[in-house]
Amino acid sequence: MHAIGIDIGGTKIAGALVDEAGNILRELRVPTPADDPKALTNAVADLIRNLSEGEEVLGAGIAAAGFIDAEQANIVYAPNLSWRNEPFKAEVEALVDVPVILENDANAAGWAEYRFGAGKGYKHMVMLTIGTGVGGAVIADSRMLRGGFGIAGELGHLRVVPDGRPCGCGQHGCLESYGSGSALLRSARELADSNDPLGARLRELETEKGQLTGNEVYAAILEKDPGALKLLSELGNWIGQAIGSLVAVLDPEIVVIGGGVSAAGDLLLEPIREAFLKHLPARGFRPELKIVAAEFVNDAGVVGAADLARQSIR
Repeated sequence: MHAIGIDIGGTKIAGALVDEAGNILRELRVPTPADDPKALTNAVADLIRNLSEGEEVLGAGIAAAGFIDAEQANIVYAPNLSWRNEPFKAEVEALVDVPVILENDANAAGWAEYRFGAGKGYKHMVMLTIGTGVGGAVIADSRMLRGGFGIAGELGHLRVVPDGRPCGCGQHGCLESYGSGSALLRSARELADSNDPLGARLRELETEKGQLTGNEVYAAILEKDPGALKLLSELGNWIGQAIGSLVAVLDPEIVVIGGGVSAAGDLLLEPIREAFLKHLPARGFRPELKIVAAEFVNDAGVVGAADLARQSIR
């Protein structure tokens, strides 16, 4: 039976009708009314109704960035949407004819990779999504690790530098402050504004465009600009170090790297792998896991949310 996946982003809401094999049969996208909670609820409900039309649908999974409680009913904290203890499951279910579950967006993406993508065939998987921030998902013995309060897997807030850079979570030195797309952009701007010869190409791009954005940094990476590659390698180093620590605790068989920055491919994966092996505890006495790129690009959230709804509601 089909299920619906909804992925609420800061600028758009994506929805899809998904079959049991993870194939998208129908999809829709609408802008996110981020400043109007009632309008957002209605937009999600409309997507579910439109995608359900003429179909037998088991349920809907709704993915959003933030903390979801253990009952998968309330959005405890969603920084991009200013939600605090929002009973979103009940609000949406009051408007639709199918049962609904809530899910963290990184968990949904990780589940899609585990079920249908790079992690298929493994029982123990960790996913890191390297985008504006750093998200995470942990699959342990074929189950999503949720923790006692439902908010496990916030891997971007593993502290890698005591008293380091401030993080949006209120702490200092989190992986997200060093290994995210935002951290890469900040470092690129610092390099461009310096007198370092390695920043020459980034300075040119900054002058041409008026401001250095992620698009310009990515263009410099594709050009194999030495300065941009150095920054990407440093970012990969932080991620690889963090994976070394995660392996000591979770012992996964595979780590999947997703998110927008993962589009750099082996230019990012190789420094991650190198740093991981350098910082792997008891190297030589434990198996060395695989670190691979995610297979899903833009659809992981809706596919994973739909399948998690199917698993939960069935």
